[in-house]
Amino acid sequence: MRFTLRYPPSANNYWRFPRALGRPILSAEARAYKRTIGMEALAQGVRPMAGDLIVSLAVYRPMRRGDLDNTAKVLLDSLNGVAWVDDSQIIELHMQRFDDKTAPRVEVTVNRVEI
Repeated sequence: MRFTLRYPPSANNYWRFPRALGRPILSAEARAYKRTIGMEALAQGVRPMAGDLIVSLAVYRPMRRGDLDNTAKVLLDSLNGVAWVDDSQIIELHMQRFDDKTAPRVEVTVNRVEI
């Protein structure tokens, strides 16, 4: 399965830590991103896969800054229930980073492990 999604928000903007709750919660930006990519993925025919998975991400960032691993966390968490049931199914992860300020995106490839 292959599909393309918009570039995720920074991991620094993904969580909020309200003192009154005493625990982290998703930011409004994170909730909006999860809804948007869920709809984008569904429109591209993405459905949750079962079993062990290998995921490849080609990350095209808008600026020459940002950690690749933070991009993975935000994106993989957001695809729970969309491309897979839970990201614990991912047994292998491949990532590459590129720069594309005119069209930032993430190209996702998901393969089921055949045993």
